Amino acid sequence: MKHTFAICAYGDSPYLETCIRSLKRQSEKTEIILCTSTPSQYVKETAKRYQIPVYVREGESGIQEDWNFAYEMAEGDYVTLAHQDDMYHKDYVKFLLQRAEQYPDMTVFTTDYATVKGNRLQSRKGLVEWVKVILRLPLTNPEWTDREWVKKAALIFGNPICCPSCAYHKKLLGEGPLFTSRFHYVLDWDTMWKLAGEKGRFVCEERPLIYYRVHDGATTKQWIDAGGRTEEEMAMFRKLWPEPAARLIEYFYRKAYKAYD
Repeated sequence: MKHTFAICAYGDSPYLETCIRSLKRQSEKTEIILCTSTPSQYVKETAKRYQIPVYVREGESGIQEDWNFAYEMAEGDYVTLAHQDDMYHKDYVKFLLQRAEQYPDMTVFTTDYATVKGNRLQSRKGLVEWVKVILRLPLTNPEWTDREWVKKAALIFGNPICCPSCAYHKKLLGEGPLFTSRFHYVLDWDTMWKLAGEKGRFVCEERPLIYYRVHDGATTKQWIDAGGRTEEEMAMFRKLWPEPAARLIEYFYRKAYKAYD
């Protein structure tokens, strides 16, 4: 199997079925599995309705542990950890496989995204989305994105990469735990920084191939409300910059939180 969508299900999301339908409508063949550490009748029945195998991780729930489990269970050469609240364009896998054929050393495939607030698709990009497009500019020419400094240039002012849009080349990255961060919220940013320092190419398809849903129950919103996001982002900026520069960047970066109001 060339590609696997591993749905990371937590609790009983009212958007799970919508996510599954978008994966089932892919224009190219793909494997779909569902992984959870919070099994329920709702999750099992929804997966059964669409003939999707369910893998249950024992132990306490945790984002990093759940993501690593889903990555491990996937059998495809490329693995996308699909978030249960989001939806995928029908040609997501098509563009992924095209890029994989062009660049066999591609370790990470990512795309632009469209924002869905609740159930409403935002027809225009807001300031935050445009800033992320600008931050991703170093990744727009795949001929250069096998260089460490180019990959890191896209990450040094923040994380412009939409985590659920990413597909990881499991054959090149290996079977072991992909996420090894000490962080809880910014573990995707920390992981991308780690992968940027390793061999392999990042390829960004700068078109919205994922519909990223923002709502009150989203983990992102919960972490902002709890203050955890600010604390961890500051720690990441200190990792990448001297203290005065880190504080200045964080001041402006915090403005992005209004996107989740």
